[in-house]
Amino acid sequence: MESESPGWLGYVIVAVILITVLAFRLRSMRRERTLKVERLWIAPALYLLIACFVFWHMPPAGIVWLWCAAAMAAGAGFGWWWGRMTRISVDPETHEVRQKGSMAAIVLIFVLIAARLGVRNAEALGVPGVHIDIAAMADILIAFALALLTAQRVEMFLRARRLLAEARGA
Repeated sequence: MESESPGWLGYVIVAVILITVLAFRLRSMRRERTLKVERLWIAPALYLLIACFVFWHMPPAGIVWLWCAAAMAAGAGFGWWWGRMTRISVDPETHEVRQKGSMAAIVLIFVLIAARLGVRNAEALGVPGVHIDIAAMADILIAFALALLTAQRVEMFLRARRLLAEARGA
């Protein structure tokens, strides 16, 4: 008789990996580091290229476009909030712009991971009405991430530019 591997082992492995990654991320967020305001556009631009490539070659079908639009709206809201939660300061003498991550970012990451695991487990447990189309989910997540990255960086850019102007004018 073939024995099944315990399902909980997979959850333990995932939990250990997540906790390790988030611990390193939390540790790096505690440190203040230089913010290169002129480079904030790079990550959203690269991700926009990736999103355009994916949507051009494998466009979402039908109603998935609406879900992508909703995901972009949610991503923009979360991204703006994440950007607002990032502490930005300007050294009055050197005018060096510094940033420090916030705990809100870690909370957002935990919420997103929990939501993903919840949907995944609901389907695996056979909860009625839950069916996940992997291609649609990928398209929706691409739209969400694009808006999140863009809104976060735009908010940080606008605030850093304003703080820098205030420091130069003072």
